[in-house]
Amino acid sequence: MARYFNGREVELLAPVGTFEIFNEVIKANCDAVYFGGPSLNMRMMRKGYNFTLEEITEAVKIAHSLGKKAYVTVNNLLNEGEIEEAKDYLRFLEQAAPDAIIVQDFAVLALIKQLNLSIPVHSSVMMNVHNVEMVRALQEMGVTRVVTSREMDLHTTRYLQAVTGMELEYFIHGDMCSVHGANCYFSSLVFGMSSNRGKCLKPCRWDYRIKKDGNVYPSEYPLAVKDMFMYEHIPELIHGGITSFKIEGRMRDKEFVIMLVNAYGDAIDRYINDPAGFERSKDTELLYQNRKRDFSTAYAFGRPGLSNINKRYEGTGKFYSTGKVFSTPTEERELGVKRLDEIRDKWSGGSMDEGGRHSDKLSATLLTDSGRTEKQSLAEVSVHVNNVTQAKAALEAGADHIYLSGDVFEPDRPFTKAEIMELAAVKGQAKLYVCLPRMMTELHFDIYDALLSGERLPIDGVMVTNLGAVRKFASKGYPLVGDFNLNVYNRLSAGFYSELGVERLTASMELPLLDFTALLANSPVPLEAIVHGSPALMYMEHDLYENADVFQPIGEEDNQFVDNSVLVLMTDKGENPVYRDAYGRNHLTLAKELCLLPLVKELKEAGLSVFRIEGATYRPEQLGTIVATYKAALAEPDTAVELFAALKPVYAGYTLGALQFDGGPAGGVAGVGAGAGADKVDTEAAAGLVTSGLV
Repeated sequence: MARYFNGREVELLAPVGTFEIFNEVIKANCDAVYFGGPSLNMRMMRKGYNFTLEEITEAVKIAHSLGKKAYVTVNNLLNEGEIEEAKDYLRFLEQAAPDAIIVQDFAVLALIKQLNLSIPVHSSVMMNVHNVEMVRALQEMGVTRVVTSREMDLHTTRYLQAVTGMELEYFIHGDMCSVHGANCYFSSLVFGMSSNRGKCLKPCRWDYRIKKDGNVYPSEYPLAVKDMFMYEHIPELIHGGITSFKIEGRMRDKEFVIMLVNAYGDAIDRYINDPAGFERSKDTELLYQNRKRDFSTAYAFGRPGLSNINKRYEGTGKFYSTGKVFSTPTEERELGVKRLDEIRDKWSGGSMDEGGRHSDKLSATLLTDSGRTEKQSLAEVSVHVNNVTQAKAALEAGADHIYLSGDVFEPDRPFTKAEIMELAAVKGQAKLYVCLPRMMTELHFDIYDALLSGERLPIDGVMVTNLGAVRKFASKGYPLVGDFNLNVYNRLSAGFYSELGVERLTASMELPLLDFTALLANSPVPLEAIVHGSPALMYMEHDLYENADVFQPIGEEDNQFVDNSVLVLMTDKGENPVYRDAYGRNHLTLAKELCLLPLVKELKEAGLSVFRIEGATYRPEQLGTIVATYKAALAEPDTAVELFAALKPVYAGYTLGALQFDGGPAGGVAGVGAGAGADKVDTEAAAGLVTSGLV
């Protein structure tokens, strides 16, 4: 039977990794369980974990026979090769009848609609839902519950629930990330292992040193957050409008999960039975003695600062079962001739896959010859800038599109209306766009609603960064362009945003070669991609600048490639600059520069419409040179390699980013779909990756 407090449902939701664990946990003091199937979920790292199709069917029946609920995670981003597999899997789940599936990729919502299925859907924490407009948009799509952003405090959850009536699910215990959900691309660009596809190698748990203002600080693990611990705050969770109390831990062992479930279940029951006499800390010592990391309430009561950072060894990237490190500091791969030749060979001539089957050449698309020629001739350059001086330099160099950042890095300040007018007066035939912040609070919506609802601005569009922004601003009369953090990975998610009014989309930055090519071939809308610069690999509320101020320096050393005013995370493999924006959020960037200049001809032939340069960190003269070089390469693609040879890196060198890796299907469901194989990883740090439990 469900639990209720003052008429409000309170659900304790337990994780289960295997059918054996499920059989024990479902009998424990929980109301519901969640688990993954053989594929398409965010926990694909521990060998022998997740459920077979038969086990899913049986688990749902057992849960229902006990009056409990079962939820299935279908929370990966899908590549093109997994769409048919996903169709079959969703048809199967319709028959298995779980109480809901938990979803990240909007392609899954599109498939449910396309197949006329009636599976209830909960939005994953990886959707990073964090404002009223996002919740309302999801409600309109039939989503019945939202797993809130990990950075959401309980004042905000209470407000969201009161305004929208949406059921909210909130993580109350377990492993957390220091980066906003689905906004970490580090693992993809360094290892070819996508954190948004269940393969994260957790570079946030590396041992870093901090450098700033010429000083070195003893930071150790500045991104390694503690485990969430809300055991003593059951009243605040209920008062915060939370329906489902979610324990993290699908890769955890049986005894550990049962201990957590029984402790939290007992606490909830005791509070419901006697709220005035509730003893908050009855099992605190038990949980503390059996912790995997130290504890924190994370963002539940506001930005936590250093109190959220773990210092014990469990804060590192280690397997709990063996103590062995699974991920060590690794620099971004250097752009090399060998890899360029491999890419060109795959793009132009086709290749043999691991099973010896011939694959069609990658440049083949669904476009007609006339359509292909039109897309090639329209290829343009866009530039994302941090200030007016950069914007003018990019315009003078011939940029076709200028994006005025919504997350302006300090010491610059957000763009003013006067600056927008100034740039509009000199932009000529180029197009000018206002960009929205990646995370938008209710105040941000009020600010930009006022800006875009008044007298029409002399701009050519708005760059949107979240579903709520699409819903809110699609009717303002400005064309919409989708930023890369919408994580468009397949044609269905591209089509999803297109139907909502987004005219051009930026491809996910973590697409490896095969997945990127497939998206270019099949996207129903024009695509742009980040081809140059130092894009943010991590986007976080966690403020390293504020944290560094509490330490005493242990040495002096200048930054190698950026000004000393920029905070840098150092390992023995390099330096990753971290920029602080005007809202206090931190953006960790590549140590090397992403550079796809040698592949301009191939990208243009494959149908890429807009080549985007991340220009926020460059001096104006540097940015002008880069923009002019790409314009010249697009005008005469056969000169791209020669132009690349003349271009010199500003930072630690050049990298191809995710295109260093082939990618392809992330794994198939036996007997259900067509997907097979695995993401290729040939780094020493990833060897033996699935030999033991990873959390």
